[in-house]
Amino acid sequence: MASKPSPLMDLVNDIASFTFDPLGHAMYCYPWGEGVLADAQGPRVWQCDVLEDIREHLQNPATRHQPCRVAVASGHGVGKSALIAMLVKWALDTCEDTRVVLTANTENQLLTKTMPEVAKWSNLSITSDWFRPTATALIANVPNHEKAWRCDAIPWSINNTEAFAGLHNKGRRIVVIYDEASGIIPKVWEVTLGALTDEGTEIIWLAFGNPTQNTGSFREAFGKHRHLWKTRQIDSRDVEGTNKAYLDEIVQTYGEDSDITKVRVRGMFPSASSLQFIASGLADAARERQVTVEDFEPVVIGVDVARFGDDSSTIYTRKGRDARSVPPVRLHGVDTMQLAARVAEHQRLHSAAIVCVDEGGIGAGVVDRLKQLGLPVVGVQFGGKPLGAVKLSNNIKVANRRAEMWAIMREWLEGGAIPDDQRLYDDLIGIEYGFNVNDQILLEKKEHMKKRGLASPDDGDGLALTFAVPVLPSYEDEDEWVGDQGRSEAGGY
Repeated sequence: MASKPSPLMDLVNDIASFTFDPLGHAMYCYPWGEGVLADAQGPRVWQCDVLEDIREHLQNPATRHQPCRVAVASGHGVGKSALIAMLVKWALDTCEDTRVVLTANTENQLLTKTMPEVAKWSNLSITSDWFRPTATALIANVPNHEKAWRCDAIPWSINNTEAFAGLHNKGRRIVVIYDEASGIIPKVWEVTLGALTDEGTEIIWLAFGNPTQNTGSFREAFGKHRHLWKTRQIDSRDVEGTNKAYLDEIVQTYGEDSDITKVRVRGMFPSASSLQFIASGLADAARERQVTVEDFEPVVIGVDVARFGDDSSTIYTRKGRDARSVPPVRLHGVDTMQLAARVAEHQRLHSAAIVCVDEGGIGAGVVDRLKQLGLPVVGVQFGGKPLGAVKLSNNIKVANRRAEMWAIMREWLEGGAIPDDQRLYDDLIGIEYGFNVNDQILLEKKEHMKKRGLASPDDGDGLALTFAVPVLPSYEDEDEWVGDQGRSEAGGY
């Protein structure tokens, strides 16, 4: 006579039925309508939508072993930490030796918010005794599986991104969850991407957060990489259980279309980050704008000379409002003589009136060689004193030549046209600014951008250099050029 199944085996079999169904697992495992969940009959609507996205992906044999990537940008108070906790518990409960990795913008976020929420929901579940929570992990209570079957909170570090390179679990399941994803640097995203390559493995990559920054990899999941991600943007006002009075107060105080409302309430990326020098909308419009130029408008070339091994020297060409017709030239690994030769060739090909070269560091060698070749070249010191040839809008003050060039370029973007080029676009909207003791604008240094995980803005500086000096229209006598800076009495850029 067959023995009767034990309650434990009944539970195990029930849980196993939700292997590809995180929503079914959530509905089954938690005491909805009771205790701390007395006011809820299940996950919130948007949470159900995300759980269904994952279910659909896993239940389809054609996609099951392809990475499932879900990115959610939301306002405040929508319950993202609760959803993270439910997902962690489902992932561990329904697949033996599952590995889950949690990271966040800060270690404090992980230890004081995310992991306590994971522990709370684990303790609420019908399978609470299957795993034991610690301050930094949720670990299987199965002998000899403690190292293979667990969720770990791993703070990312710019000096230790390789901690994410070992995220492999071939033939099983691996889940990577980013909390407050907007603040996680691109390098961590790149390392994670490179690690999630195991064949025959369920790979789930989830990114949650308030969309606080208009640059970076989280933003790109909703932009140029949106074909790879299932994305959702959640307005806090549409979510059950949020503090509607507080949300309305934000909207009334700052306005429906303010960046504060967009980020905190609407789950939308801001028009510009608080320190962003060029707003995304300005660059977006310039990518799409069609312009015409007059024959007499001079051609100006800007050359940004690489200083670091992974940077590129860039050559940008602009004629009046048109910086699109001539594609940029990017050169990697060339010496000063080779770069000068390419610049000279480019200048003759396009009959450029002037070539403006960043002469800091090794750029001085390029300037010297171009002068030997008889080209109309101007060396530009980024840290030099502003020319002051153009009155900037709002009477803003700039600290140096680089800030001045970028400020002029920013105003030019209101009517200019740039190529639909992602590298240039990322450079333009990525750079941040601050002020010196004299309340003059200073732009972020290239080294600082690299520390934030962004590329050196070689393209942005290359285009900015086309605004280094005023240039005469081509029908004017070239003898009117005055001074070592190449300024023209006639003005114009």
